[in-house]
Formats: sequence, structure tokens, C-alpha cells
Amino acid sequence: MMNSPQKKAVALQDRFALKTVAYLSAGTTELPYDISERLRAARAQAVSQRKVAKTQTAAAVISNGGSAALGWGADEGLSWWGRIGSVLPLVALVVGLLAINSFQNDNRAQELAEVDAALLTDELPPAAFADPGFVQFLKITRPAAPLQ
Repeated sequence: MMNSPQKKAVALQDRFALKTVAYLSAGTTELPYDISERLRAARAQAVSQRKVAKTQTAAAVISNGGSAALGWGADEGLSWWGRIGSVLPLVALVVGLLAINSFQNDNRAQELAEVDAALLTDELPPAAFADPGFVQFLKITRPAAPLQ
């Protein structure tokens, strides 16, 4: 997953800060007391002014009525049109599947009606109806009648 350029910049700044702190901390043992106290105060002031990222606990999210799993991409900044556009392919898929199902049901009903019509119009012995290949025989010997 790619991080945004802003997150990469923050990570680089944090890494630089850790290296700088380690380098400066290595030389503080030889400094006089007054200088080390001024450095300690400056560090405390710098840490207090550092921007802290706003985090929410799970309890805070639940108490606000939100959902951590289904946020509709709230961090991505999608507008209502963006959300509708992201749901539209799913709606098209469902409509397409329903249309295919209806088409197949109509075709199956038409095939069964053709077989029934062939059975009712022919004079056949009763043994022919029990034959498992009879439906296949009807499909081969009778061409499909044009629809009127």
C-alpha cells in the first residue's frame, strides 16, 4: 500500500529527529551542568510544541455512532456524487444478473412449451412418453416453429 507524500515526509522528519537526538545525547555527558540544563529545557519546550496527531479510541468511535469498518472512505474525502459513483457499478451488476436470470427463465419456459405442444399434437403410443430420449428426439425431428 502506498503512503501519501505527507505521511512519507512525516516519517522522514521523525527519523531525522531520532538520529539527531541520538547524536546530541552521545555528547551530553562531557558538557557542564548549566549547558546540559539549558539543553534539557529546550528539549522539553520542543517536545511540548510538537504537533500531536489526533487519534480516536474504539470507544470514542462507537459512542459517536460511527463505524471504524464502514466509514464510506471518510478519509478519502469522497463527496455524495463520489459515493454514488462508487455504488453505481454494483447496482449495474445486480440489474444485469436479474436480466440474465429472467432471460434464461423465459428461454426454458419456451423450450418446455415447444415440447408440450409437440406432445399434444402428435399421435403417439403411451410407451413413447416413458422413453428418456423422447425429448431429444422431438428437438431433432421438429424444427422450431417461427413465432407469430
